[in-house]
Amino acid sequence: MAPPEVFDCDPCNFVLTDEMVESYNERGYIHIKGFLEEEELAQLRKTVEESDEFYKQCYGVSDGKGSESRLCLWSHPGNDVTGMIVRCEKVVNTVEKLLGGEVYHYHTKLMTKEPKIGGQHIWHQDYGYWYKNGCLFPDMLSLFLPIDPCRKINGCLEVLEGSHKCGRIDHNLTAGQQGCDLERLEQIRKVCPHKYLHVSVFTGDVLFFHCNLLHCSGNNRSDTKRWVLIPAYNKASNDPVYKHHHPNYTKLYKVPDSAIRECRNYTDLTGKEFMDPTTDKTTDVKAK
Repeated sequence: MAPPEVFDCDPCNFVLTDEMVESYNERGYIHIKGFLEEEELAQLRKTVEESDEFYKQCYGVSDGKGSESRLCLWSHPGNDVTGMIVRCEKVVNTVEKLLGGEVYHYHTKLMTKEPKIGGQHIWHQDYGYWYKNGCLFPDMLSLFLPIDPCRKINGCLEVLEGSHKCGRIDHNLTAGQQGCDLERLEQIRKVCPHKYLHVSVFTGDVLFFHCNLLHCSGNNRSDTKRWVLIPAYNKASNDPVYKHHHPNYTKLYKVPDSAIRECRNYTDLTGKEFMDPTTDKTTDVKAK
């Protein structure tokens, strides 16, 4: 019997179950409802929405069709609320169990799609370009932490379920983004179900997804913004062989889950090291 598509949990006592691991291995992702409690979500919103410190760091990435999404990206967790989230035990311990060993913070993105004009992200695998950064093994994954509800109308995450089993696919720069080989994509679409992952912020939904899972997201055609936090992790033993715009292995110091609720640093982003997009050879911020 296939594992459930969505799992419920107690956000104060999260336990990664065998069924969740099976979903990750078979589907390429885990959809967990209630992973973040309301107080933790309120802390996240206060940090990224009530200050313009993050948004000032955002830059546009073209989809090649006249629209763009905006994002900012940083290398190290820092000590603000977002840092507590990516360092907390229920996140890091889960990632370590899924990847089978010690991990470190590879980077985090704040991805924003503004109302009516937010652009799409084309079909890709994260490892499609992380491989080009010198990460030899696909021992990497990301989280999808919504700040707003994510639905088809505002550009939710779309996946080809089970496509992570296809291995790494060749990627090339298309407009401002890395996109997978289109001929191979069309063949995979015939055998891997296309799923729209509707993620609710009201129930604290979180996705953990494999770095080889083919995914994309559509335009934001709604009247409201769609923001999401996406932390990425790399296994410590997979230290990149090239120096590049993301960090090599850096010890990750875990914090208790309570640190998210207790943190009062909403504006000091010291130590995060926001990325200069011109140093990223896998994207083109000038493309239209």
